[in-house]
Amino acid sequence: MVNPGESAFMETRLEDLKEKNEKATLRHQWVNYNQISIHIKQAVIAAEDAKFIDHEGFDWEGIEKAYEKNKRHKKIMAGGSTISQQLAKNLFLSNQRTPWRKFEETIITMMLEKILSKKRILEIYLNVIEWGNNVYGIEAASLHYFASHAKDLNSFQSAKLASMIPNPKYYERHQDTSKIIDRSEIILSRMNGIKIP
Repeated sequence: MVNPGESAFMETRLEDLKEKNEKATLRHQWVNYNQISIHIKQAVIAAEDAKFIDHEGFDWEGIEKAYEKNKRHKKIMAGGSTISQQLAKNLFLSNQRTPWRKFEETIITMMLEKILSKKRILEIYLNVIEWGNNVYGIEAASLHYFASHAKDLNSFQSAKLASMIPNPKYYERHQDTSKIIDRSEIILSRMNGIKIP
């Protein structure tokens, strides 16, 4: 199976960067599933989608909880998106919000779940998501933050990286905030109970 080069999200980011500097590039290097630490796989599932192994693309309970939380706070506080939904959005859709976007994301998520294994979905996800300014994929993130390869990440490093996913550009500049530290500790406490594909 062919590995995706750049996601739609990466292409959009690169276009934005090239408007300011035509020599701009993204830091990204693909690594195969078996070259990615078990710890980062557990940490990302613990942080982003605890029911990843069991659902068929959508965590309806998570979506309902996110809706209630957003309603209570009268603003978007939580998304409830699964790893499969996030992959659909990152891989094929731009970051522009349109009336059709959620519908497109839903259709693509169902297709991904139908044609790819959970292992392949997680492998692609870990290789395309943003982890900071121009940093995409787990290998680039590992090198950028810890000067080590994705296969060598330990549980503490993995929990920290997973805690950055909701807002990677912000957390890249604020790595020692209490929010990151607290979130990392929560992720770390959940990791042992996580099944990976």
